[in-house]
Amino acid sequence: MATAATTTTPPHVVFLPYAMTSHITPLVHIARLFAAHGGLRVTIITTPHNALLFQSSVDKERNISVQTLKFPSDQVGLPDGVENFAASPTLEIAGKIHYAFFVLLQKPMEQLIRHLSPQCIVSDMFFPWTVDLAEELGIPRFSFQTCSFFTHCVWQCLRQYAPHEKLASDSDEQSISIPGLPHEIKMKLSEIEDFFFEDNFTRKTYKAVREAELRSYGIIHNTCSELEPEYVEIYEKIRRVKGWHIGPTFLFINKLYNSNSIFSDDPWKNYRDCWNWLEDQEPNSVLFVCFGSSVRFSNDQLREIALALNAAKCPFILVAKEQDKANQLEEKDDNYGDWWQVDGFKELVVNNKRCFIIKGWAPQVLILEHGAIGGFMTHCGWNSILEALTMGIPLITWPLFAEQFYNQKLLELLGLAIGVGSDVWNSGFIVSSPVVPRGKIELAIERLMYDSEESRKIRANVKLMAEKVKSATEEGGSSHSHLIALIDEIKRCA
Repeated sequence: MATAATTTTPPHVVFLPYAMTSHITPLVHIARLFAAHGGLRVTIITTPHNALLFQSSVDKERNISVQTLKFPSDQVGLPDGVENFAASPTLEIAGKIHYAFFVLLQKPMEQLIRHLSPQCIVSDMFFPWTVDLAEELGIPRFSFQTCSFFTHCVWQCLRQYAPHEKLASDSDEQSISIPGLPHEIKMKLSEIEDFFFEDNFTRKTYKAVREAELRSYGIIHNTCSELEPEYVEIYEKIRRVKGWHIGPTFLFINKLYNSNSIFSDDPWKNYRDCWNWLEDQEPNSVLFVCFGSSVRFSNDQLREIALALNAAKCPFILVAKEQDKANQLEEKDDNYGDWWQVDGFKELVVNNKRCFIIKGWAPQVLILEHGAIGGFMTHCGWNSILEALTMGIPLITWPLFAEQFYNQKLLELLGLAIGVGSDVWNSGFIVSSPVVPRGKIELAIERLMYDSEESRKIRANVKLMAEKVKSATEEGGSSHSHLIALIDEIKRCA
């Protein structure tokens, strides 16, 4: 007699994204890939306003659910809805958000995860406590890292050899060579993070992150060996933990869903005017200027940027961060972060037919892939770099904080970018470093956007790199192979 066919319940994986859009985006991409490509059952745990960033994109997924926990606004003294670094006008507010996620939400998240009884945890790096919970539950924990392998190798060599400690503390302008790397990498002391020089909260945080990763089943990276092959090999030797590189994650999503954003099914519906403006421009003629969702320049710096853009004469798109909501959280500060407070900005830029201004969020990938875009001025966030390189767009680099100066060094090493001249690391997204003058900014724009032997060489390098990065997500490519292997490993452990 025939017996009924048995069905196997797919493994259940819990995802915990952090409170930064640059962390949320790729982690949600991975969750969608696990559900659609691997058939895994996925639950994403976050807070209500962070869930709004991606909810519409996962609603269509059969195997994904979103669980929200109330953000402890009262405990940290913040108004409702301020749950992400992008909504933080000051470092003090950003610190409160970090404390809420890093400390206060730990117990509620632990309780929810125990209730869900998953077979695997994929945790942002800034939740190191999840390794203890995973050991308690007897399940694998994967840490998600948002940085390049190159950055991790530089960090390790700085910790191991400490070349920065051999120079006087007042020698910020001096350059040091980073030992232990296959290429000569030089950095000024002013470009290196403060936690390499002082025992602060950030150092303690990263120490906890590293210790948790050494006890984790593995680490997931949004990069590919085609982009940084030598540093993949070095990383695997120094970290002693299995790593899976499955980037660029957005490229997998584009191929799987024929979509360019996790934020909206039709992100261009509010940007039709921008599209029409781009259609009127010459191929490779437009400079795209965007510094991410959190950066706040001083008005003095914004003025220099505006004057340089006006003087450079090439058409450009400028993404200007909205400040209205931020200003409600603090006393009005006319010194920081508001393009609309800069004297003469409207006359210099807004009324100029050579430019298009986007206030607030912009569909960056869709803009970068347009044939009129010929360059990208960026703060060197890793997601932005991956998106630009995939689209074959050369960069003007303006690193500001976090690991962004290392990203710039990698781009310089590969011959993919021109630096604007920023050389002082900031402790956060409130930019307090010396103002980069308009002359330096204008020169960088001209070097990249005007036809020259230098710009032609950079464009040729970027075109070759775009082919390599795209091949990583094709069948047989390194990221595609790692994605399949990672999903299979999770199923095997379940």
